[in-house]
Amino acid sequence: MMSDMMQSMSKADMAMDMDMTAMQECMEACSAAAVAATMCSDADMGDGMARCSSMCANMADVATTTMRMMMRPTGMDMSAMKAMMGACMAMGEACAAECRSHAEMAEHCRICMMACEAMVASCSKMMASMA
Repeated sequence: MMSDMMQSMSKADMAMDMDMTAMQECMEACSAAAVAATMCSDADMGDGMARCSSMCANMADVATTTMRMMMRPTGMDMSAMKAMMGACMAMGEACAAECRSHAEMAEHCRICMMACEAMVASCSKMMASMA
């Protein structure tokens, strides 16, 4: 569905020329990271890992906001989008590092770590495609 929506958008309506494939991949990676981080945060609370839980909750919020901004390319401001992508990548790296410290004992942290790392890679690719 996301691919169909992206293709239906007129290039003339967009605020900038962007690599739509990279943007779609980044949006999907942000969505996956948000889901993994939300679920990891919940599991962390049951495991008594407050710092990891809070980090994951923040990751989910930043990833979701970044993804929502990309869903509206017509009104996108390039400098604001770059700043948001940078924040998303920084939060993804921080969350991945925190989850990495628990990955051997908590499968949900290992999964969240991998989703955050994939999101950072996709966002980095998207940033490279931005003018």
